[in-house]
Amino acid sequence: MSDYRETAREIEALLFAAAGPLTEQDLAGRLPEGADVMGAIVELGRMYEGRGVVLASVAGGWRFQTAEDLAWLMTEERDEPRRLSKAAQETLAIIAYHQPVTRAEIEAVRGVQASRGTLDVLLELGLVRMRGRRRTPGRPVTYGTTDAFLEHYGLATLGDLPGMAEMKAAGLLSLDLPAGFSVPDPNLAGGDEDPLEGDAPEFHVDFLAEDEPSQP
Repeated sequence: MSDYRETAREIEALLFAAAGPLTEQDLAGRLPEGADVMGAIVELGRMYEGRGVVLASVAGGWRFQTAEDLAWLMTEERDEPRRLSKAAQETLAIIAYHQPVTRAEIEAVRGVQASRGTLDVLLELGLVRMRGRRRTPGRPVTYGTTDAFLEHYGLATLGDLPGMAEMKAAGLLSLDLPAGFSVPDPNLAGGDEDPLEGDAPEFHVDFLAEDEPSQP
């Protein structure tokens, strides 16, 4: 059996120095040719098992993070993130579970007109991106989540999104979503969607804008 310890040490150094998660390809590009990256990652995960810092798979890559059972220790040490409004939380949840989705489709699910400010906040935070254009009259822009969304919520892939019940319990959903929601790969354009070109409309930032009830 190969000794993964030296490669594991090298990966350990890379992950501690990285600003975000590193994929298997990122690591392989920095390590000596022929290094068994996944074997070393398994060894590294074993080495950190049960410790205060653990190896975690996030957004398709790997990073070190505080063990979940010790998160309470970090309460006073972390910067308070911008709190999303209820409208932004619901909009983000709809985009995550129903991407690719257009603004009109978001409004149809929520039953209210989506303010530009709500989408602007999610775009500015990097949690959502404009990802394509629907192949329908008017060619509306479609939205999807980003790797930053996965990293922020500690998800390896979209397949790790919690169920609807958990989302509602966490206060991220307070509405009934229609049946048929799917979780496709946000990096791939859907069958009824074309890649976004350079003619996407600009959005103004209006953090105080409120959602208005849809007009009949």
